[in-house]
Amino acid sequence: MTDPVGKLPSELDQLPDRDAEETAEWAASLDAVTEHAGPHRAAYLMRRTLQHAERAGVPVPRLLETDYVNTIPTSAEPAFDGDEAMEARITAWNRWNAAAMVTRGSRFGVGGHIATFASAAWLYETGFNHFFRGKEGDGSGDQLYIQGHASPGIYARAFLDGRLSEQQLDHFRQEAGGNGLPSYPHPRRLPWLWEFPTVSMGLGPLSAIYQARFNRYLHNRSIKDTANSHVWAFLGDGEMDEPESTAALALAAREQLDNLTFVINCNLQRLDGPVRANFRVVQELEAQFRGAGWNVVKTLWGSAWDELFQLDTTGALVRRLREVPDAQFQTYATRDVAYIREHFFGTGPALAQLASVLSDAKIAECFYTSRGGHEARKVYAAYRAAVEHKGAPTVILAQTVKGYTLGKGFESKNANHQMKKLTSDEFKGMRDLLGLPIPDSAFTGGLVPYGHPGADSAEVRYLQERRAALGGPAPARRVRAVALPAPEERAFKALEKGSGKQEMATTMAFVRLVKDLMRDKETGRRWVPIVPDEARTFGMESLFPSAGIYSPLGQTYEPVDRDQLMYYKEAKDGQILNEGITEAGAMADFIAASTSYATHGEPMIPFYIFYSMFGWQRTADQMWQLADQLGRGFIVGATAGRTTLTGEGLQHADGHSHLIASTNPASLNYDPAFAYEIAVIVKDGLRRMYGPEAENVFYYLTVYNEPKQQPAMPEGVEEGILRGLYRFKEGVAASAEAPRLQLLASGTAIHWALEAQELLSSDWGVTADVWSATSWGELRRDALEADEALLRGEQRTPYVTQALEGAPGPVLAVSDWMRQVPDQISQWVEQDYSSLGTDGFGLSDTREAARRHFGVDARSIAVAALAQLVKRGEVPASAVKEARERYGF
Repeated sequence: MTDPVGKLPSELDQLPDRDAEETAEWAASLDAVTEHAGPHRAAYLMRRTLQHAERAGVPVPRLLETDYVNTIPTSAEPAFDGDEAMEARITAWNRWNAAAMVTRGSRFGVGGHIATFASAAWLYETGFNHFFRGKEGDGSGDQLYIQGHASPGIYARAFLDGRLSEQQLDHFRQEAGGNGLPSYPHPRRLPWLWEFPTVSMGLGPLSAIYQARFNRYLHNRSIKDTANSHVWAFLGDGEMDEPESTAALALAAREQLDNLTFVINCNLQRLDGPVRANFRVVQELEAQFRGAGWNVVKTLWGSAWDELFQLDTTGALVRRLREVPDAQFQTYATRDVAYIREHFFGTGPALAQLASVLSDAKIAECFYTSRGGHEARKVYAAYRAAVEHKGAPTVILAQTVKGYTLGKGFESKNANHQMKKLTSDEFKGMRDLLGLPIPDSAFTGGLVPYGHPGADSAEVRYLQERRAALGGPAPARRVRAVALPAPEERAFKALEKGSGKQEMATTMAFVRLVKDLMRDKETGRRWVPIVPDEARTFGMESLFPSAGIYSPLGQTYEPVDRDQLMYYKEAKDGQILNEGITEAGAMADFIAASTSYATHGEPMIPFYIFYSMFGWQRTADQMWQLADQLGRGFIVGATAGRTTLTGEGLQHADGHSHLIASTNPASLNYDPAFAYEIAVIVKDGLRRMYGPEAENVFYYLTVYNEPKQQPAMPEGVEEGILRGLYRFKEGVAASAEAPRLQLLASGTAIHWALEAQELLSSDWGVTADVWSATSWGELRRDALEADEALLRGEQRTPYVTQALEGAPGPVLAVSDWMRQVPDQISQWVEQDYSSLGTDGFGLSDTREAARRHFGVDARSIAVAALAQLVKRGEVPASAVKEARERYGF
């Protein structure tokens, strides 16, 4: 049903009106204003009324957009806590050296970005001088997510501070010799400076949200007092198009993360041109963040605009600013004043009247340079509002000019993101604009000079005093070695004994192990179980009542299963991070937890368990971020393999995650077959990642959902398990002349190999030794290192070659993965080598049918083994045909 004018009724039409007459009076008042003062005045009054209601706590829907003006008017700006002129000189030096560094590097073709920092310089400088807490004070300091393309400016400031030398600046993007500076924030390449890798766009905002949340997690669990830690994420307006950038906005608001501030540099330009050519990205972002529950502070206009807004008695200027699209405003910054008078002010009589009293110089100042993001007082006011706001995260939308102070050849040009250098004349113009004491004679040999006021200059003393008051230099990464004691052996021994006649999947074996380790008196509370809403799938529901699911609100409801033993328990100090259906969010959790040893000086032991298909395939970019951030912990791909998850079909059939994982140098990848192998791997992982000689690696384990009897651990296999290969079951030869071969299998495939071993012996008189290949990746890593040693003149035999040395017959490798996974080691196996695997798309069927389809079941292995022996002339050629007929092919 619709109303008389054909519009759908609103929700208010469904509510009883206690005083219809009063309601009619309000409506009539609005109609009167509209008729006599115009719709713009009526809209203004409505917005002001809603804003007043919101501030007064009246429960009305929030406005999603406000006028295109500063949230904090000039009259409400707090007193500036510093020497603005001094900070302007410091910023000038940083602008100069950032541009000089990139320009000098262009001689070698290494490139770099200049325009981003030029637009954002005051956004960083204000924070460094007044807000960003360092790590040498109380607590952990603040966490800074620097926009990747702004890194030259951060290097320039570190140079001014004495933390970098000219030689290091001259090795920007030239790292091969070991003394260079990475192009972007890369902790693995410059671990004393950078904490967070951010240049893979979208991952910075997502990680910042989960870092702020993890700070609260540590605090609520009484592991680290993070009350004074604030997370700052510096982002580009174009970057906000990445789905990860906005994926967790609601989480941040829902959990009231007022320890988090986004600073979005709205220079209205992406990499190739305008962000919202035909629209307004600032208004769009405001609506998006306000709708998600964030506090929004817009810092758009510099003080030069104050006069214009005071003259705007009709609201025509504000309305015009709301309607001009990004691309047009970018154009204004590059055209002459006459163009602005015609195309901006010439659209209505009220604007024309306003422009008539403005000088050309005033219009030029407003449209060319006066942006809120370029004025220290405006930025300071926004930051102060952000850190003082309680109950919600804050986003600051700061408008700037991309390429600001770099000259007309750079400012607001579509191509400025790809422009890597300035000419000497452009530098001299920049010098004059910034007022830097750099003589023409310093431009020698065709090189622009670096500039520095001197280690004992007023600028450097001011900078260092400010940083000392805030807790030391920033950004900075500090690692205070804290080795964790080894947990008690009891948990590992339970898996090493085997399961007897009871069947148990390796997924359950891993969960049981971690559950026992979480009870350890010394390290148990440092485990961080992370799961994307599949805990029951992986048998983790037993952890709910004992460890609790983390929620900053605790449990405000009575769970429906409260009367059951394993009920759904949420708690403010809960240990489990159950993230909902978001692998990206769970992975961001893992990164925050896995780097807590550096960020907070508190080593945590995260394990993130997920459908193996939905881990590396969906979030491989975050795995690289994890490696770059030097994270440590256990990533567990459960229900692994292409044939073990019956009925789920193609999208759940993982036959390739180990191949993707092998591309990450920091990932140690294991595909254990038995529970005792898991115990050995996890025990050694704890030693390597959390012991006295902690390594910056993480583990990827694949575990299966197929229940099997778990054997007890044989003696002397620990080294083989960790290095990737050991002989599990030697074949019993019927005679000395019996043909022989080696079957290498990983994960659940070892059960097919063992069955094939029996078939080959009983049906064909062939002896097969079965090897457990716990890690194809570690075997390859070791072999590559041996090859590299040869280049250095060192002789070393790869472990896989040593292990199989003298083993008779061909080698046949089989797994529940693509053949490329076991084929990683083929070139270092001296015997004839072949493989079986699950190449192609997955499918829904029984395990047996799926394995027959891919040709990896026991009978297929037997046929393939016979085929290899036929090639060697060790069995008759007819054996393969006979085997195919016998086994129903």
